Amino acid sequence: MYSKLKWNYKVDKLANKVALVTGASKGIGAAIAKQFAAEGAKVVVNYASSKEGADRVVQAITENGGRAISVKGDVSNPEDIVRIFEETKNAFGGLDILVNNAGIYQYEPIEQVSAETFHEQFNINVLGSILAIQGSLKLFGEAGGSIINISSEAGKTPLPTGSVYSATKAALDAITISLSKEFSGKNIRINSILPGVVETEGSRSAGFIGSEAERKLVASTPLGRTGQPDDIAKVAVFLASEDAAWITGEKISVSGGIYGL
Repeated sequence: MYSKLKWNYKVDKLANKVALVTGASKGIGAAIAKQFAAEGAKVVVNYASSKEGADRVVQAITENGGRAISVKGDVSNPEDIVRIFEETKNAFGGLDILVNNAGIYQYEPIEQVSAETFHEQFNINVLGSILAIQGSLKLFGEAGGSIINISSEAGKTPLPTGSVYSATKAALDAITISLSKEFSGKNIRINSILPGVVETEGSRSAGFIGSEAERKLVASTPLGRTGQPDDIAKVAVFLASEDAAWITGEKISVSGGIYGL
C-alpha cells in the first residue's frame, strides 16, 4: 500500500520582488498590495490623501510578516513622482513591479463636462500612469520588470455620461499596447486589467451597491455576482509573476463574464 502524500509547502510567487502600487490606500489598490505581500513581495503603498488608509494597509501587511511602506504622492505631479521613486529606492533598493491603479472617475452629461473635470481625469488616469512608468524604468534592473495598468471595461464598453472617464481608460489600454512593442528586447512586460463593476468604497459611496442597477447587472452576469477587490488582485499577482512570463500587451477582462456576452 502506498500512503497518500500531502504537499504542505507554499512557493511565494513574488519572493524577493519589490512592487509599487499607486492609489493603494483602499479598494482594488489595497487588495493588490496585500496580495503581493502575501506572495513575498516588498510593497510600496502609494496614496494621494488618505494616510490613515495607507497606514492600515501597511499595518495589515506587516502584521502578517510582510514588508511595506507608505509613500504620499500625487501621480500627476512630476515632483511627487520623483519623490515616490526615490523613497522606493531608498527603502528597497530597486523595483520589479509597477501597478498603475491610481485613478478617478466622474460620470456627468456631456453638457456638464468642464475643462477642469476633463483635465483632472486625464491628468491622473493617463498622465499619472505615464509618469509612473517613466519612473519605474529608472529603477528596473537588468532582469526587466512588469507593469500592470488597472484599466476598466468602460474603456471598450462605455456607459452613458461616462465619455471622459471611458476615454481615459481607452487611452490607457492604447498605452499598454504601444509600450509592449516599444519595450521589445528589454524584458519589460506591460498588461492591462479591465475590471467590471467591483464593490469598493467608491461604488458603495456612489450608491451603486445595493441598488436596482446592481441587481440588474448581477442578474445578467454569467458568474452571478458583483466583483470583489480580491478578484482583481489575484489576476494582478499572476501578471506580475513568472507564470505570465510570455504575456505582454494584453487587455485582460475580469468582469464575471458580462462583457464577454
